[in-house]
Amino acid sequence: MFNSTNASYLALKLGLAGVFLWFGIDKFVHPAYWLSAWVPGWFQIFLAKFNLSGLQFVYINGIFEMLVGLSLLANIFTKFFAAVGIIFLAVLMFEYGLTETTIRNIGLAGALFAILFWPSARRRF
Repeated sequence: MFNSTNASYLALKLGLAGVFLWFGIDKFVHPAYWLSAWVPGWFQIFLAKFNLSGLQFVYINGIFEMLVGLSLLANIFTKFFAAVGIIFLAVLMFEYGLTETTIRNIGLAGALFAILFWPSARRRF
């Protein structure tokens, strides 16, 4: 049965999964937008040294975000993807400086920290 701890954990995971799945899927629906708005030219030059295009990077990023969302839904490797997601968001925060997107990412990172440090014994979902 649901108690407030289980319901809180489930709501936290569902909310985060929705955000990560939305952004991950959107990278496949609108890749040109993500490339032009969020992948700096200098980084595309850097990627070219590894035979990757900016568009391929957008798709890889989308796959990663979908994996984070799916792990939260399926309860598989949840803590691992929470930790990797925190690192991913930290890199974005430092790369783009203080913007409204950074504030959103701080909130997402805080929620991922909650998942990462959630007591395992109380978790059922």
